[in-house]
Amino acid sequence: MTTSPKAPPPGLTVGGYALRARLGEGGMGVVHLGQKPGERPVAIKVLRPHVVGDDEARRRLAREVSSLSRIRSRRVAEIVDADPWGEIPFVATRYVPGLSLHDHVQEEGPLGGQDLLWFADCLAEALEAVHSVGVLHRDVKPSNVVMEGRTPILIDFGLARVAEDSRITMNGWLLGTPGYLAPEILHGDDATAASDVHAWAATVAYAGTGRAPYGRGPSVAIMDRVRRGEHDLAGLDPALVPLVEEALAPRAADRPSLDEVRDWLEDLARPTAAAERPGPALERQPGPVTLPYVALAHDEAAAPTRVGTGVAPVEEPVHWSSEWDDAGTLPHRSTRVLPDGTTEYVADYGPAPRERAPAGERLRRSLTLLAVGGGVAGGIALAPYVALAVLFVAVWLLRSGSLAAASAGSRRERRGARWYDGIQVLLAAPWHVVAGLGGSVLLCLWSLGIAAAVALLCFAVSAPMTTSLGVIGAAFALSTWWGPGSERVRSPVHRVVDPLARRGVPWLLVTLLVAAVASGLGAAASAQGTDWAPDDSAPLSGVRLPGWL
Repeated sequence: MTTSPKAPPPGLTVGGYALRARLGEGGMGVVHLGQKPGERPVAIKVLRPHVVGDDEARRRLAREVSSLSRIRSRRVAEIVDADPWGEIPFVATRYVPGLSLHDHVQEEGPLGGQDLLWFADCLAEALEAVHSVGVLHRDVKPSNVVMEGRTPILIDFGLARVAEDSRITMNGWLLGTPGYLAPEILHGDDATAASDVHAWAATVAYAGTGRAPYGRGPSVAIMDRVRRGEHDLAGLDPALVPLVEEALAPRAADRPSLDEVRDWLEDLARPTAAAERPGPALERQPGPVTLPYVALAHDEAAAPTRVGTGVAPVEEPVHWSSEWDDAGTLPHRSTRVLPDGTTEYVADYGPAPRERAPAGERLRRSLTLLAVGGGVAGGIALAPYVALAVLFVAVWLLRSGSLAAASAGSRRERRGARWYDGIQVLLAAPWHVVAGLGGSVLLCLWSLGIAAAVALLCFAVSAPMTTSLGVIGAAFALSTWWGPGSERVRSPVHRVVDPLARRGVPWLLVTLLVAAVASGLGAAASAQGTDWAPDDSAPLSGVRLPGWL
């Protein structure tokens, strides 16, 4: 599918959408830029009569729509509306302003370096989202990838089918694009996830070289090269060549899975990125304004709607979704107020925002944390050096554990749970312990600086030593809780305290126990004085400090 605009017949509407411009066409239908009054534009694919000429074809389309509506990914132009049984059957997807990869490379040249790695990973992420709902795309190619800035968006599910369906044939035709079809499809076998991996690799090769990996010429010659595995990757980034070569293997069993592809790309990106993704080098950038959008803005100049003038926004694109029968497949929906005072529904991806806890639960959390803070203050009042050493180790372990949990969670979110996740966490533990050391030292030095300032204030008012140490301990605890990098400390603590606060009796017992320990430490400090072990005496013991000696 291309993005060259052509004007449709004046006044033509499909499913209530006014057709503004013709974006392209393929074997399954014609794609238009459409819009309902007061709504955002969409890409409408109007199916050809021979594609949906009977009830069986429409049922097949309905099954396809039902499956594809479950896809939720920022890298995919998801379905927002459809009518398989209408007089003119259509499928509407989110409109992505931008050039296709084919046109982008023709105008600006091949991608390279970090841009190419980012492209390859985002395209693999899109396919991962498609496969996660049991669907194969089957037609990944440069013209079915739109560049939204430097980020690829996968479009056109014209050949997508539920993974269990039989291979696609229609009146003896082979649907697809020579050079981007996997060898097994050319041999007449069913498509698999490995077929999409092959198409992913061919598309990445085009993005990095500016030419099709299996060359040009008659379709028969191109398909023969595909079957033989005779690809040309000259000019592709050498770092990517081994991965692309494996993904273009003639035998499906020899190709890596998408999990392995993304792990490989992550390893390639790590030494070249200044920080972990999505750092500054990998930030998304706004896409260009395309001719269809300009045409839309011109049409709306006399009658602006609540979505504005039609100029492409620079913020993250808003994702829309119709209400499908399967409510469990809908994304979380929220509302926002537009400049004219109206509201619109916006679909966010990922889990719904966590509901605010009841006031009683929040109070119980606060009391538990105050008891812990009292224990810190009592420990520093009784044995400052020992308490600080224990606190540093605790902060270090909490931060290291938080880093390990975040890494494991990121892997699960990207590729799902695996039986070896626990083993992987254990093997990576030494690295996370080392990685957590620098932040722990910085946080503790920050807290010690705050504590030293509080000590000077206590000295200025001639407060007793035990009282001063308790106040210093409380200041240290607060600084550690809110200092730089402290979110890595708060997160694991909340994982324990928050569930406890929801259970009345266990919460009460634990909080009373912690409060008793804190009181005992404070009472011991008042009764027997401060223990400065491993030192023999208090710092500056040679100087008489009022209230401290």
